Amino acid sequence: MKKRIPKVIGKKLRGEWSEMRFMVRVAELGLPISKPWGDSRSFDFVVGRPRHFAAVQVKSTTFELEEGWMCGIGSCGKPYPPGSFDFLAAYVVFEDAWYIIPEEEILGMKSISLHTNNSHSKYEKYRENWELLQRAAGVEADAEPEPGQVDDIQGCAEEFSAEPMPLQADTKVPRVARDDDYAGNLFGSLFRRLFLHSV
Repeated sequence: MKKRIPKVIGKKLRGEWSEMRFMVRVAELGLPISKPWGDSRSFDFVVGRPRHFAAVQVKSTTFELEEGWMCGIGSCGKPYPPGSFDFLAAYVVFEDAWYIIPEEEILGMKSISLHTNNSHSKYEKYRENWELLQRAAGVEADAEPEPGQVDDIQGCAEEFSAEPMPLQADTKVPRVARDDDYAGNLFGSLFRRLFLHSV
């Protein structure tokens, strides 16, 4: 089998590309998926719906072994602490294969070897095992997504008077609040100072 060569070069870009591929795959399965803001969390995505969320850490590999692939699954050269995520989604780039592995199977490890051509290898039962993620997210395999149910909505509102509040004697009002054309005057003044005086 001819191996495909990824167009994405560089570890950081490959990681971002793998995350995009994961998002597409999960969306194709009809699972709700969200990405937390920033990259300081120990997981990359949250899959599921309220009371059925699963945190997922995405990793990818192009590191070939004699019979398989080595996938680094740690952070900064150390294993993730327990409770960092619920599932590891490991992507073997050259095989276009996903492994959905529960966290408890890889606790304390910095890397795993994935043997895509050996049905008896330790992690082969997790290859393309999207059902694990569907169950954790509370979605049946091949089921149509159901609309959510809102159990409770709460809100807060404050009433304000339509009358403007009187200014106190010692209150200074910024020029921006007093002059609707302040920004125009400011930039016009700056322009005149910079360009007209230099002529």
